[in-house]
Parts: sequence; structure tokens; C-alpha cells
Amino acid sequence: MRAIYATDLSAASEAAIENETCLECLERIGVDTFHLVTVIPSNVHAGMPGMRFEERREQALDRYSRVMEAAGFDVETHVVRGTPYRRINGIAETVRADLTIVGSRGKSPLENRVIGSTARNLARTTVVPLVVNRIEREAEQPDVLREHLFQRVLFATDFSENAERAFDSFSYLRHATQEATLVHVESPKDPIPDEGEPTPEERLDELAETLEQWDIQTETDVRRGDPSEEILAAEEAFVPTTTLVGSRGRSRMRRLLLGSTSEDVVARAKGNVFLVPPPRTA
Repeated sequence: MRAIYATDLSAASEAAIENETCLECLERIGVDTFHLVTVIPSNVHAGMPGMRFEERREQALDRYSRVMEAAGFDVETHVVRGTPYRRINGIAETVRADLTIVGSRGKSPLENRVIGSTARNLARTTVVPLVVNRIEREAEQPDVLREHLFQRVLFATDFSENAERAFDSFSYLRHATQEATLVHVESPKDPIPDEGEPTPEERLDELAETLEQWDIQTETDVRRGDPSEEILAAEEAFVPTTTLVGSRGRSRMRRLLLGSTSEDVVARAKGNVFLVPPPRTA
């Protein structure tokens, strides 16, 4: 698997990249190549007083590359200028990446834009599965909040086609996952099921059987209320290392119409989020 690792060269990005456990988790799910990407926003210029951009960028990327190579990965670096989320998506398409990884917070010492904003924009527009790696927000020397990326997964499903696509990610996540909680939220907006259709509990049990065949300890949870609030409440209750959700798109407008539930989870979850987009359409 090829993964984009987006960094703004901040202390938060460094914490994620240099965390050995995070790298081990990515290796377990099949990642063997990293494309290390940093984007220089158009309003940042090398000649700005006191910045030493080129030197600091080169030193940081060299250090990150050595960490990844020492962990056994092939690494290629990309330094580009423009809007971060657009350039990251563009490189992901060009190299045919299987995954994009981005830290969730941390302002670059090079005065790059806040990586949390980039993560949210990527959530709206990503063309490949996206891992939002949550970093401590206030610490001077931040660290990842939950370093075992996929050890305990909370999977939120509305039983849609795209939720099924997200569930299929367990085919490779299972190599790093020990426990899973499957949650469905019944909303007042949901259509009334036809007589004889399986209940949400039964549908979750069927998914759980699949995971248990892979030796993943699994429990299910059916909730009622607002989907975003209940998924976040489930995260609070179960404390997963990562919450897995599918984003919902609508034909060509999917980039602008990411389901509000997915966006809320990306923005507000305390732990990591793994977002699986729908297949790209022309």
C-alpha cells in the first residue's frame, strides 16, 4: 500500500511521524511506501524576515525520511506550493495512493496554516481513505493521543452502500485490530422499515460475526437520536483508538456535500478518525 503522509513541519506533525507505534500499525495493515508531502501556502515566501524556510524545511524532511526508512518503509518526499488540501489530493491521485494521513492540530513553526483546517478540508474532498491522527492540542511538545491507531475501532454505520464500503476496510485493518464496537443510530428521519426486514440489531450482529471470524472481539450498540451526537457519545463511552466512518456523497457534487455526520465526527472526535469516501465519479 502507498500512503500520503501530509506534514506542515509542526511539532504536532513531528510527533505523529516519529511515533514508532503509529508506524508499526500502518505497517501491519500493509503500508510499505510513504509519500511525505509538505505544502507551502501561496502567501508564504522564502524572503520573509527571520524564516530560513529552505534550510528548516530541508532539515525537517530529511529527519522524517530517516525515521521512516529506519522503520523499513520506502520514502519519497514532495515539496509543493499552493492550497494544502488541493495539492495533497492531487499528489494522492498522481501516485495512486491507497491512504492519506494527516495530523489533526498544530501550527507550523514555518507559519503554515493550521493543519486542523487542512484535515477538515481533506475530509470534504479526499479521493482516498483518510486517517486523521489526533495530536495533543495545547502541549508545547505534543504527542499523539492514541498511538495504537487501529487496535480498538468504533465503526459507525447507517447501513448505506458507502458504510458497507467503509466496513470492507476491515479486510486489512484486521491485521492491527483487536477489538471493535459497531454502532448504528436510529434517527427520526429514517424511513420505516418494511415488515420482515432485519432489525438494526440483527444487521449489526451479522457484521459482528464477520469480525469475530477474524478473531476481533466485537460488541454492538444501537442508539437513538442525532447521529453525530450519538456517535461522539459512543466514542466517549468506548474510547476507541480510531472511529471508522464512511462519507456520503451525491454524484458530482459529493466534494461539497459530505454528510454532516462524517464531518462532525472528523471535527469533534477526541481520538483518531478513519474516513472512507465513496468511489470517485466522473
